[in-house]
Amino acid sequence: MRYEQRIFLLSLTAGLIGSVPAVVLLLASDYSAGTQVTVIVLLVLVALGIASSIAGKVAFPLRTLSNLIGALREGDYSMRARGARHGDALGEAIWEVNALAASLREQRLGAIEATALLRKVLAQIDVAMFGFDSDRRLHLVNDSGRRLLARTEEELIGCRAEELGLAECLEGATPRLIDLACPGGSGRWELRRGSYRERGVSHQLLFLSDLTRTLHEEERRAWERLIRTLRHEVNNSLTPIQSVAESLRTLIDRWPRPDDWDVDLQEGLAIIAERSEALDRFIGAYSRLARLPQPQFGEVDVADLFRRVVGLEMRMPVVVEGGPEVSVQGDRDQLEQLLINVISNAVESSLLAHPAGDGRVAVSWQADAHELRACIDDDGVGLENGTDAFVPFYTSKEHGSGIGLTLCRQIAEAHAGTLTLENHLDRPGCRATLRLPLT
Repeated sequence: MRYEQRIFLLSLTAGLIGSVPAVVLLLASDYSAGTQVTVIVLLVLVALGIASSIAGKVAFPLRTLSNLIGALREGDYSMRARGARHGDALGEAIWEVNALAASLREQRLGAIEATALLRKVLAQIDVAMFGFDSDRRLHLVNDSGRRLLARTEEELIGCRAEELGLAECLEGATPRLIDLACPGGSGRWELRRGSYRERGVSHQLLFLSDLTRTLHEEERRAWERLIRTLRHEVNNSLTPIQSVAESLRTLIDRWPRPDDWDVDLQEGLAIIAERSEALDRFIGAYSRLARLPQPQFGEVDVADLFRRVVGLEMRMPVVVEGGPEVSVQGDRDQLEQLLINVISNAVESSLLAHPAGDGRVAVSWQADAHELRACIDDDGVGLENGTDAFVPFYTSKEHGSGIGLTLCRQIAEAHAGTLTLENHLDRPGCRATLRLPLT
């Protein structure tokens, strides 16, 4: 039975039971049979009317609430029910439904505004973005993605990644660099992936950042820096050579020549030879910097590596504070060269600060599950300018080439590691920190 029918029957039963005493009194009276039947029929009709009215009164507000909830389910949050008030069971139910409608309306407006903002941001960023479902079908694309694929959104939505040439982008490591050719552009891209859920289903987000222009700009800046450096170093050598050569030519053209002309000639030629050798050393240093070979990886015992390198330093003793027994995957020769350069710099700095040789240089290392951290500490003069330490051809030494630390950093980065230099905060000297990944 329906709810309204149950209310109707319950009300009718109550009315009929309430009419039983009246019917008993009526039957016991002296009225005629016709009169008694007429009164009983009237009582039944009144009971039916009252029961029907009660059922309607009960069902009407429930139907109103049902319609309001249905409107909420359909997304219409503008409807409100009348009769909301506290202290009344039905009024409180209506009040709560109205409050729910207002809350849902505010939430929808917030979601619409947030979605509009997100679409604006996605449209403006210079990163191609694609959203794929579990079947690798495209569900989301921004303006940069459409330009990259040179197709409209209607043409792209629903296409599989294989059809768009993006299948390999959904596999492999992330982030990484890839070379990609698409209808709207080609070059080197940085690939990143993420995930999001829509209606309980997991989707993949694909981001492609065009690095071509950035790389070209960095290449242009690198060439500018290189040309400035080369011009500076070459001018430093050619200017005195040109000046001395002009002086020697003038000297040879003089007649009679002065008595000490041969001495001036020898000194001038010595200067030319010295500056020529300096220029040759500079070119050789640059060649070594540009031709660093790829590392040949093998297992390297860290403790043995440090003992070997420390044993090569003869100017002052280097303390090996030690660390855990650990091995890394790397090129032993290149790592030795890195440590030789760094320890040599530390020793030279310490000797500058302590000419008597009573300075201290110490090496130590630590390791966790992912990384080796090796430290070379000295009590020397420290860094004058830490930002220039790794600049190619920058040196504070009188006869330095300025490529030692640059080579060391290249070796560390070729091993997927880092090399940093920083002054001690609580005492004189500097710390060099080499970080290498552990497999």
